[in-house]
Amino acid sequence: MKPYAAAIDQGTTGTRFMLFDRQGRVVASCYEEHTQIYPQPGWVEHDAAEIWARTARVISGALQASGIDPAQIAAIGITNQRETTVVWDRRTGEPLCNAIVWQDTRTRPICQRLIADGLEPAFRARTGLPIATYFSGPKLQWLLENVPGLRDKALAGQALFGTIDSWIIWNLTGGAHVTDVTNASRTMLMDLRKLDWDDELLQVLGVPRQMLPRIRPSSDAAFYGLTRADGPLGAEVPVCGDLGDQQAALFGQACFEPGQAKNTYGTGCFMLLNTGSEAIPSASGLLTTVAYGLPDGVTYALEGSIAITGAAVQWLRDNLGLIGSAAESETVARSVEDAGGIYFVPAFSGLFAPYWDMDARGVIVGLTRYVTRAHLVRATLEAICYQTRDVLEAMRADSGIALSALKVDGGATVNDFLMQLQADILGVPVVRPTVNETTALGAAYAAGLAVGLWAGLDELRANWGVDRTFEPQWGLARREQAYVGWKRAVERSRGWMACGDT
Repeated sequence: MKPYAAAIDQGTTGTRFMLFDRQGRVVASCYEEHTQIYPQPGWVEHDAAEIWARTARVISGALQASGIDPAQIAAIGITNQRETTVVWDRRTGEPLCNAIVWQDTRTRPICQRLIADGLEPAFRARTGLPIATYFSGPKLQWLLENVPGLRDKALAGQALFGTIDSWIIWNLTGGAHVTDVTNASRTMLMDLRKLDWDDELLQVLGVPRQMLPRIRPSSDAAFYGLTRADGPLGAEVPVCGDLGDQQAALFGQACFEPGQAKNTYGTGCFMLLNTGSEAIPSASGLLTTVAYGLPDGVTYALEGSIAITGAAVQWLRDNLGLIGSAAESETVARSVEDAGGIYFVPAFSGLFAPYWDMDARGVIVGLTRYVTRAHLVRATLEAICYQTRDVLEAMRADSGIALSALKVDGGATVNDFLMQLQADILGVPVVRPTVNETTALGAAYAAGLAVGLWAGLDELRANWGVDRTFEPQWGLARREQAYVGWKRAVERSRGWMACGDT
């Protein structure tokens, strides 16, 4: 058996290519960022061609730096920023416009019309999702209505839709148009239980079915295709793993049993709770989604999606110049004992779970002359943790499960101060694994399982190990008083756009 599994981790801010051995250890890695495009307030776009070019470069870079022969790679998996919407020409393979990123809020009028027409219960029942700007379906409707000639091309079968996984697989294989059940479950177009595109919802959104990729398992022994020999890998390697980034992190954290949960800290924050073979409807503002699909069936999850967490730290760095790097946020935040009485609600794209308020916008409350740069930096890290508690409270309400610990992953987990804050604000231990890049690891696991590199889930469980556990240090009174203040701040952020501002 070839000794390595590979993963392309295509995220909101950049792309990473990684190689893992059978013990789940990283043996090669290369990363590059891509351009963030902001044409108007609330609009966020990516150049899909640039993303593919960067993907090709990180593949070549990792192979060259490690000296690993592509012939030693057993399989490759893809994991991706979910909901980001790409359309491209079937014949030329060229994008027909910029990709609309999951954070983008331009589809607010479309979503408001759907809600006003009383369609939200139908969408929730079939897809497990509320009607929100977050998801791909309204983005695709917007493109079909606003990109000249796109609808005609779509009806003629010349224009293809996909989330970023589909775009990467298309380019890797030279034309396989597929997605997996996890990514399809984030479009507002797939029936969550039938695991197929829903014709009635397609009609509501005006989406031609011929644009859509085939839906396949997340780990597929039949393969989606082989990488092109003349492509960046330089060899024919099975492409047979595909998971949205948050589901890939759940898989990489070996959360294979109902009741196990993880939280990923990236541009946003995403907590998933494995609910097993049952798709549990949420009454508390969570999403019902597919956790992963194996050949013997699918596993479901409850998810709490938070739009802006790490992106708020980037805002401090890039927009305000308060820190020189994300890593500096830890040092600056440690320099003060608390946030000086302020709360920062970073609702730049509205509020996601558990509020789902498209009209919310960011606020900083409690400002006095006492507040310094350090207090704002600390309040930003605290906001990440408070938003995570909002989601945890919703999960407790929906599932009846009181988590004994939370597994964490993602780039921000290297910040020890943030992880300790998270344990203090939640009141449960926070467990950081030895392999932090669990999103890429999950995609590699899915691909490796498909070709027999790993015999089953028990082997993957055995690979998981603990780097550090952060125990709560705050007392109950401090924790609850601080959370009450956070909830008051959230209320002041809500409904802003409903006042008629743009």
